[in-house]
Amino acid sequence: MTEQAYGYFDDQRKEYVITSPFTPSPWINYLGNDGFYGLISNTAGGYCFYRDPKFRRLLRYRYNNVPVDCGGRYFYLKCDDEIWSVSGRPVPTELDHYECRHGLGYSRFIASKAQIRTELTCFIPLGQTAEVYRLHLSNQGEQDKTLNLFSLLEWCLWNAEDDGANFQRNLSTGEVEVDGSVLYHKTEYRERRNHYAFYGVNQPIQGFDTDRDSFLGPYRGFERPLAVEKGQAGNSIAHGWSPIASHHLELTLAAGESQTLVFVLGYVELPVEYKWQAPGIINKQPAKRMLAAFDSDEKVTAELAKLTAYWQQLLGHFHIQSPDERFNRSLNIWNQYQNMVTFNLSRSASFYESGIGRGMGFRDSNQDTIGFAHMVPERVRERILDLSATQKKDGSAYHQYQPLTKKGNANIGGNFNDDPMWMVLSTANYIKETGDFSILDARVNFDDEEGDFDHFEHLKRAFSHVVNHLGPHGLPLIGRADWNDCLNLNCFSEDPNESYQTTERGDAKVAESLMIAGQFVLYGQEFVQLCKLTERHKLADWAQQHIDLMVGAIDQHGWDGQWFLRAYDARGQKIGSQENQQGKIFIESQGFCVMAGIGLQDGRARLALDAVNQHLACEFGIMLQQPAYSDYDKYKGEISSYPPGYKENAGIFCHNNPWIIIAETLLGRGDQAYDYFSRISPAYLQDVQQLHKTEPYVYSQMIAGRDAATPGQAKNSWLSGTAAWCFYAASQYIAGIRPDYQGLRIMPCLPSHWPSLSVTRQFRGAVYQIDIANPHGLSQGVVDMQIDGEPVPGDLIPYARYRGQHKVQVRLLPPEQG
Repeated sequence: MTEQAYGYFDDQRKEYVITSPFTPSPWINYLGNDGFYGLISNTAGGYCFYRDPKFRRLLRYRYNNVPVDCGGRYFYLKCDDEIWSVSGRPVPTELDHYECRHGLGYSRFIASKAQIRTELTCFIPLGQTAEVYRLHLSNQGEQDKTLNLFSLLEWCLWNAEDDGANFQRNLSTGEVEVDGSVLYHKTEYRERRNHYAFYGVNQPIQGFDTDRDSFLGPYRGFERPLAVEKGQAGNSIAHGWSPIASHHLELTLAAGESQTLVFVLGYVELPVEYKWQAPGIINKQPAKRMLAAFDSDEKVTAELAKLTAYWQQLLGHFHIQSPDERFNRSLNIWNQYQNMVTFNLSRSASFYESGIGRGMGFRDSNQDTIGFAHMVPERVRERILDLSATQKKDGSAYHQYQPLTKKGNANIGGNFNDDPMWMVLSTANYIKETGDFSILDARVNFDDEEGDFDHFEHLKRAFSHVVNHLGPHGLPLIGRADWNDCLNLNCFSEDPNESYQTTERGDAKVAESLMIAGQFVLYGQEFVQLCKLTERHKLADWAQQHIDLMVGAIDQHGWDGQWFLRAYDARGQKIGSQENQQGKIFIESQGFCVMAGIGLQDGRARLALDAVNQHLACEFGIMLQQPAYSDYDKYKGEISSYPPGYKENAGIFCHNNPWIIIAETLLGRGDQAYDYFSRISPAYLQDVQQLHKTEPYVYSQMIAGRDAATPGQAKNSWLSGTAAWCFYAASQYIAGIRPDYQGLRIMPCLPSHWPSLSVTRQFRGAVYQIDIANPHGLSQGVVDMQIDGEPVPGDLIPYARYRGQHKVQVRLLPPEQG
């Protein structure tokens, strides 16, 4: 628990403890798992929403504001003419003590000022559409203290995009009701909405405000509201303008006395026939029931205990004990926690993604499932089938879908040609984890074709989409883009008002992707396996023929002498070649071609990964390409629009680093795989918090590369496919605990200095305590395995033989002893 510049890990409580309200950027946490979600920063900034961050947003938040992180759940205290915030901001008053403890599904703020200690705990109870805030206040002085306490929330008018644009309407629509200690937000409820929000407290109040200007005062911000300065609420009722919810309570604490208050921010949705309890008066019964469920400290404590138990149960499916506590911390706590968040929200709502433009990504969500299937597989099954329903009859798919409607996002459309095959990955991984082949028989229509189709047909058309979209070299056409959305080879944009990703001018039958080629071979092999396991042998033979043809095309047209090419552009020119002045080598095709097994037998895989180490690896991770592009090239697209070293232009795009980590384990180079893992994993970056800037407990999308003005500086934290892929790489390829169709395979590729490794793994009705001994200091070796004292040949634990608890002992032996 060594304290760093801004905070430290408390592994016993599974918390990250932030010790300054002035972190390099807002360091946030996520609340909720059941459709109601909140984002909360280390100073209580942020917002919450029901299911969809665009169409059902409750709280207003200001991105990229000055000062940063404006809008949130604020509590102001006034005592003896001094004013402060219990969460460190927005009031600039320096606290005598401050800490924010971000935990699993909750955040706790502890502060002291003027001998008043406060502890604010914020969380979303399981199964509820509400945020609960428990505020505990203690007088640590020797005299009585009289406090004026003010809460503050600012309502978003539901549609987050319209809320920030349509002022001529919105400044006239705000409506509220006040009933005792509960403030109701009913904007547009009497028209087309059947949902409202409320904010209540479990004590009588001295006053309230629901009009922002009345509470803040003219030309004031959140830092010193007029009502708080005066110590008196205005009892204002919002009619249009900007509705808020603020309670005023006056409390007297004797010396040594404590009091606890519970505030509840809730969301209610009603059938049309039950909207009203009287003309013009909303039906408050659901809100009152929700408030009653959390009207005491005891009830809140019980709900927090349920939340803790929930996370204990989830994290118990996989638990590792290695010689490196940072590796353990990452896999056991924060990586799995981040996997849950990315699974819930894809790339839609963070402090970098506004929740307005992007829905749930097709490629993103399919990949996210590989970090989550071991925890709640039934939700993964549902997600895969939701994604399947956004697929089109030709095998392509909408690039995104909206979580509220589960319909494809027509504004973005499709034609991102890597999308289809990701569903083969998610489906195969799900079946390996669960053994549930029935998902292949689930009935799912295509977005643009009615009929009686099963999910397997969707996988077949995904495979066929690649087969039917090949370019001049027999390699897959890239379409608008492949996994790298900024490699826009058919865009040719010279207009700054155009979207790179939705503009397409080139002949779509020319530009090809080596990344998709490797992906097709890798997941095509999984498709063949599924065909064989479901007795579709003719289809398996047909698919294998196309995979073999693709391998041949890669061998003939995709190898550049020392590494794999990245692409051919719309003019048929090479990208990622020694022939290029810039962008000679890219990371994606090296990772995917080697993961697909291409070059493993003839040494090219080793050459490609050695080239990655020589040209792309730097102190902070593996860069996307080198050399960086110094000038804009319309035939490359957005990738060349970024300054060198940032984002896709030679930045460290962390999502693809695990592909190289996995590839290294396939060569048996465990030390190199572990080294790469440690360069980007947040548990290893505690000494560079000021440089790194983003949260030091979760992965970020991008870290600036060596060409940047600020190498090592991260951006776009939390919602990144890096989380799922790093967990997948570390758990299944470094630790080597790998689900397969027949059972659990033990295939570790360890750092050679690790003498042992232990993993507890729940899998298909059994719990395995797996102890791996490495007496010879190997990275890879022959697996000598015993289960409950009985020798088991090979590396497979056959699932059908085991239920309950079992002890698995494994030794890694040199080949000559195996």
